[in-house]
Amino acid sequence: MLQSPYYNQDVSIWKTITEDLVASHPLSTQDLKKCVLEAWDEIFQSSIGNYKIGLDIQPKPQIMGFLLHELIPLKLAQQYPSQWRIDKEKKDKDIVYMLDEKFSIEIKTSSNSSKVFANRSYAQTSTTGKRTKDKSGYYLLVNYQKFSNSLTTPQILKIRFGWLDEQDWKGQESQTGQQANLSPDIYEHKFISIL
Repeated sequence: MLQSPYYNQDVSIWKTITEDLVASHPLSTQDLKKCVLEAWDEIFQSSIGNYKIGLDIQPKPQIMGFLLHELIPLKLAQQYPSQWRIDKEKKDKDIVYMLDEKFSIEIKTSSNSSKVFANRSYAQTSTTGKRTKDKSGYYLLVNYQKFSNSLTTPQILKIRFGWLDEQDWKGQESQTGQQANLSPDIYEHKFISIL
């Protein structure tokens, strides 16, 4: 697990740490924004059989999130084949930076207007000893609208880039809860808004 850049740092300087982390990343915020928006547009240019997405098919939010989650890494791997690749192993982040894995990126998408969520396992430490994906590191958060009777062309609402530490994820209190989420301080201080 990576040493947290926020370790023993007061929340009052987290935003400065985040700005430094984002500035040191090999992808610019403009590269990320362009990639996300192009991936979103490509979904609406797609068809399944004779049926056009957005016109004939209005996928559920989870499907739209899945498509974004797949297209963003593919686009970066195609644009920068000697630097970026898609995940191949369970331990890989969603977008792997081949030159230095500390810059690899995890993607979280949501049709919620401002929050993202993870599986509850993100808020739990592995007890099996098996090597799992490091839950700390760079994250790309994408929020988007969902289809409705009055909204046939949903848009991307927010794109944020920053850093999360494993302990930032908080599991639901209920033993049956399956979700992990983030506190308002995390959104405010550990992410830079790109859109």
